[in-house]
Amino acid sequence: MHPVLFHVGNLVVPAYGASAAIGVVLALLLAQRTARLTGVNAADVWNLSILALFAALIGARLLLVVVNWRDILLHPGWIFGLSMVHHPLVSAAGAACGALFAWLYARRRRMPLRITADALAAPLALGLAFEQFGALLAGSGYGVPSGARWAVTYTSILAERWSGTPLGLPLHPVQAYAALAHLTIAVVLLLWLPVRRREGDLAGLWFLLTGISIFLTELWRDPEGRGMLFGGLLDGPQAAAIAFVLAGGALLVERKPSQAAAATNATVLADSDREDGHA
Repeated sequence: MHPVLFHVGNLVVPAYGASAAIGVVLALLLAQRTARLTGVNAADVWNLSILALFAALIGARLLLVVVNWRDILLHPGWIFGLSMVHHPLVSAAGAACGALFAWLYARRRRMPLRITADALAAPLALGLAFEQFGALLAGSGYGVPSGARWAVTYTSILAERWSGTPLGLPLHPVQAYAALAHLTIAVVLLLWLPVRRREGDLAGLWFLLTGISIFLTELWRDPEGRGMLFGGLLDGPQAAAIAFVLAGGALLVERKPSQAAAATNATVLADSDREDGHA
């Protein structure tokens, strides 16, 4: 595949970064649309998304600096190459930082959390689809050896250097599987958005479907560096996927209506009874 998309003089434009950047732009534009459909202030959703994005990038790179600080002190120039490093733990740290700052901003702006999460669900799935496509080009999060006709073989030394990708060996294009899964989830969420029954339903469905897709695609990913749990029964992303499924189930479970909603329903019923009596 192609870890480097193109060169501009001595400047290297990595395929992973370019694909992820396109995904971010499309996700931000889509979030403006879904914000209006869900009734959330579009400007607040934009600001929240930008803040979460920068927090995720900074958090992920800070983790790399902390882990490799001795090497960076010896070779300060290496800090400019940190953006080429892709690792599940780094991604998890970035996602946690982004989610934390998004939650803090939403609380500060008094944004309704469930509705805001609904507005962000489909854009997030779209962004993850492009991120996984970039990983396919770069060789990051590569799959296990495969004899399938659609297997991919990496030959670029940069894929090996940046992501530890084995060269000359046919591998499952698991990143493509994940990209298609995320893209499908985005389409499903967009179709469900106009007919959702309750606040938080889209967010719950995103957690549920994303957890299932991560768990299944991990079956074809190489386990190197992904953290094995319970004697190799699960890896780190699969454990996170189970947590996602549980969170999605908690959001989708039938909830009792709030007191305000109950009062509104009682008023509507009373008005209806009154009109029937007059009739």
